[in-house]
Amino acid sequence: MGKSAAFAVVAFSAVLAWPAPAHAEMVIKQPGRHPDYVFEAEPHFFFGFDPPGDKAGKGYGPGFRGTFELVDNGFIRKINNTVGLGFGFDWIAFESKHQALWVPIVMQWNFWLSRSFSVFGEPGFGMWLGNAKGLRPAVYGGARFHFSDKIALTARVGFPAMSLGASFAF
Repeated sequence: MGKSAAFAVVAFSAVLAWPAPAHAEMVIKQPGRHPDYVFEAEPHFFFGFDPPGDKAGKGYGPGFRGTFELVDNGFIRKINNTVGLGFGFDWIAFESKHQALWVPIVMQWNFWLSRSFSVFGEPGFGMWLGNAKGLRPAVYGGARFHFSDKIALTARVGFPAMSLGASFAF
């Protein structure tokens, strides 16, 4: 495992293992009991894998995700969930000195477990641009540790990449 992949695994594990405050109240069964926001901005650091048709190896670089909330009380009305449309771009420099831009578009389904912790799933697709070109499926899972209603630490793992960053709700 490369250094960047090892760092991502450790960082994601730290987010999942971070202890919730002793007074953390579970809110998953309380629909609508989550921060009120319209847009979430997430600058992050991206760790990626081979783009299509290229043997570039592993790489990393800066990126950004933006998600617009579409449905405040998502697909399951009896639990605390939201659904959004996410988009982004990740610039990545590979070990082989190739560079590419990953542009994902996903549906983000959020589950608010407590006021301090939420998880999400993101099915969708993305396009590789630059030295590599191609359309690929994208599937991610992630977690957020909320420092406040507006700021969170966000970790994402999936195909074709992982990321670690901060989320800002507006």
